[in-house]
Amino acid sequence: MNSPEDGKPKGDGGQPGPERPGQAAPHAATTAQPRFRLSFIAGIVAVLFVIGFFVGMIPHWRQSRAAQTYMQELAITTVAVVSPTPGKPDVGLMLPAEIRPWLTASIFAQVSGYLKNWFVDIGAHVKPDQVLAEIDTPEVNQQLEQARAQLILAKANLKLAETTDARWQALLKRAAVSEQEAVEKTAGREVAAANVQAMQANVRRLEELQAFQRVTAPFAGTITLRNVDIGDLIIAGAGGKELFHLAQTGKLRVYVRVPEPDAPGVKPGQSAELTISEAPGRVFPIKVLTTAEAVSPVSRTLQVELEADNPDGLIFPGSYAQVRLTGAEPIPRLVIPSNSLLFRAQGLQVGVVGTNNTVELRQVQVGRDFGQTLEIISGLTPADRVILNPPDSLANGMVVRVVQPPPTAAAK
Repeated sequence: MNSPEDGKPKGDGGQPGPERPGQAAPHAATTAQPRFRLSFIAGIVAVLFVIGFFVGMIPHWRQSRAAQTYMQELAITTVAVVSPTPGKPDVGLMLPAEIRPWLTASIFAQVSGYLKNWFVDIGAHVKPDQVLAEIDTPEVNQQLEQARAQLILAKANLKLAETTDARWQALLKRAAVSEQEAVEKTAGREVAAANVQAMQANVRRLEELQAFQRVTAPFAGTITLRNVDIGDLIIAGAGGKELFHLAQTGKLRVYVRVPEPDAPGVKPGQSAELTISEAPGRVFPIKVLTTAEAVSPVSRTLQVELEADNPDGLIFPGSYAQVRLTGAEPIPRLVIPSNSLLFRAQGLQVGVVGTNNTVELRQVQVGRDFGQTLEIISGLTPADRVILNPPDSLANGMVVRVVQPPPTAAAK
């Protein structure tokens, strides 16, 4: 019987013949299928692994980014800002003032002696050249008598010298005397004439000195001090005792010191108001007379002199008062909270938040202090955003985060 292999072609040596084209070997097909499955499974596993990796990493990456962003936000300083507000309308600058008389004089004796009598006391209203006191001057009287006697002697010597000179001039014409002798007589006459003039000047000096026995008022005013009594020894000059003090109080001079920031607004002729404690509720109109036109380097103020009429004598010289400067054009001022200032070596500064939330430090000039708020004279505008409670580390160019300030921090 033929075996099943009889129908199959055989090759040499009884081996199976070559496969026909297009016909796969059964064993090769069987091996390729498991490999394909393994590759497919491996690819699926790899894709799942990649998907799982990304699925696991995305939350971690997001958390890392969130933490990084949070740390960056923590690194940025958070500040609250306010805008400068216009200050209250200035009704006038109130300043302490010193009142002085329009004219004042300390009266001393011009001649030494003893006080013979006084005729006015404190509070007396005197007129110009009115006699205030008399001084007994025995020494000056004796000196004047002596000087008058010396003047008489000098005049006699002059008369003799003139007669002698005339005689010698006549003898010179007849050549009876020498020319030298005639010149000497002429010189003697001139010396005698000069001596008479000197004696006359000495007499006039002593007469004027004797006239100072009567102490008179240099101008109309009120006696505010009498410092002597009858029989007191009087020494002439400023080294002696002041006899009287005279003050003109019908018109007064008022002196105030205006702070440097307000000095440019004070002009001569400007109106003002004067108030005193002696007349509560009453306002005295005054005006600016002149200014020093120079700021004191010690007090940084400008001295201003004003004039006030005092016909009723209600304002006492030497007292202190309050002066309100009015009539000047108001200077616009801004107000910020007091806790906005930075005290640096460069001076007073504030932090201003600009574009892109960057910080700019600005120098400011402070005016009046209202307690919780300050008046700013220069350095800010109403559109600026000023940092409240600025930290010490605040610097130019720093980036900050702006938040709304609490209601209590707003400028009042």
